[in-house]
Parts: sequence; structure tokens; C-alpha cells
Amino acid sequence: MFQKTDFWIGLAVGAVAGIFGYRFMQEREQQMAAMQPAAPTTELSVAELQRQKEELEDLIAAQEAKKG
Repeated sequence: MFQKTDFWIGLAVGAVAGIFGYRFMQEREQQMAAMQPAAPTTELSVAELQRQKEELEDLIAAQEAKKG
């Protein structure tokens, strides 16, 4: 089995593909981490949170109105 050239070529191709796949996934993971917004460093005021809540409730109501 280990004397056949096809085996060694397949093993080499598989190893190279695995290495490139691993590097691709690592780079993709870094890109995704860079794209995610950072957590806010300051706390939002209650007024700002209330405004966001009302905006979300309006969006929900609009979506429900489209459905029914």
C-alpha cells in the first residue's frame, strides 16, 4: 500500500488541501471578528434605552400589521 505512487500523491494533496483550508478558516475567523461591532464602552442612558425600546416596538408593530 505504501509503495504505490498514487497513495503518496493523494496523501500529499490531502495534506496541502488541509493546510490551505485551515489557513483559510483562520483568516475568515479573523475577518468575522473584525467585522463584529465592539461592545459599547459607555453605558447608555435610560432615555436612550427607552428611545431604542420604542423604536423596536414600532418596528414590531409594523411587521405584525403586514402579517395580519
